[in-house]
Amino acid sequence: QHLALCVAMAMEHSPGLWVLAAGSDGTDGPTDAAGAIVDGLTVSQGLLVGVDAQTALRSFDSYRFHCMAGTSLKTGPTGTHLGDVVMILWSP
Repeated sequence: QHLALCVAMAMEHSPGLWVLAAGSDGTDGPTDAAGAIVDGLTVSQGLLVGVDAQTALRSFDSYRFHCMAGTSLKTGPTGTHLGDVVMILWSP
């Protein structure tokens, strides 16, 4: 989730670009989220609902940011852990 938020900040205002960062076991650390799916509007989405990406990163609270911004990915436990997954989708 932290990685996804860092990427969201780096690609702010970049249209046609989406990034998924998630754990294949369905959880990320002590949370119930597997990760997050972000795009160039994620940071501004957060501001619209009252969460700031920079503040979330500094306080290691990306979970709350993604939940409030609607970018959290919750799959439930998968029972397997093959590793973390990062996918990028680009549409010119």
